[in-house]
Amino acid sequence: MFNPKHPPQNLEEIRALLAELPEVDQEAQAAVAQREPTLTKPAGSLGRLEDFSLWLAGWQATSRPRMSRPRVTVFAGSHGVVAQGVSAFPASVNQQMVENFINGGAAINQICKSVDAELRVMEVALEIPTNDFSHEPAMDDEGCAEAMAFGMSAIEKGLDLFVPGEMGIGNTTSAAAISHALYGGNAADWTGRGTGIDDTTLDRKTRVVGDAIILHKNQMHDGLDVLRCVGGREIAAMAGAIIAARFARVPILLDGYVSCAAAAVLAAMRADALDHCLVGHVSAEPGHARLIEKLGKEALINFGMRLGEGSGAALAIPLLRAAAECHTGMATFEKAGIDGKEKA
Repeated sequence: MFNPKHPPQNLEEIRALLAELPEVDQEAQAAVAQREPTLTKPAGSLGRLEDFSLWLAGWQATSRPRMSRPRVTVFAGSHGVVAQGVSAFPASVNQQMVENFINGGAAINQICKSVDAELRVMEVALEIPTNDFSHEPAMDDEGCAEAMAFGMSAIEKGLDLFVPGEMGIGNTTSAAAISHALYGGNAADWTGRGTGIDDTTLDRKTRVVGDAIILHKNQMHDGLDVLRCVGGREIAAMAGAIIAARFARVPILLDGYVSCAAAAVLAAMRADALDHCLVGHVSAEPGHARLIEKLGKEALINFGMRLGEGSGAALAIPLLRAAAECHTGMATFEKAGIDGKEKA
């Protein structure tokens, strides 16, 4: 069983945790379902909001779903594959953007303020790039597990929702490689322009993704192997946070392509590993929509965003807050003195 005071030391221990994931609280969901028909509205009239309140209740393990303390955590990591010229920006931007987050100057700072969400930044050995996965695995077993364990530490008691965001120049290359490794197809199906690369750089990036999967295919036996070979430390940290959130009864709202790639390695290990996750938005990165479909999810919003940082998912937080507030705050027909539906 997961113990935050004794984080896993290797990927084998993380595999064991995935076998022990807790199930949804069906009693809490039953209580919500029982109350819904008594509320002052026609049955089903709030559409997906009613689904959200049921989902929140089941994973928060309460008949009174809440959204008073959502948190966005930006995990920041460095990628050695940037040396292959796959990004429009140099790796030095990682540290500069982290400082911008800390100083309150990034888009995610403003979005979190506007949706009343907490924001944290966690550097995942930011000063040390992963290995260049075009030549060797991005991480070894212990390093990947260490990054995942670090992400697990981001989940605290009292959180109502967790949004794993990221910052890492080159990480859409990792996301594309993870998706290609897990779901096949052509490298071009999964590789996009990321931060806005030109055609020449896109061709190079696509080639790097395709060649990496060929290089590492004999080592990639499951999702965690894929993560180790072509992922990044911030991606591993997000995957760890998703696991820890399941044990802590904290629902997850996934962000863009990189966030969903982190989740996909877990879905490859266990079909129901992401039942406590919703996808906040679908980004403009072409592989993201394909990945969401492979995960069997449906994004809450589509605003054409491709920033990362948790920004798209953060914008969807008010939808979940509205769902929780409607369920817990609405009066019943009896309390409001309103005649209910006539029985036949």
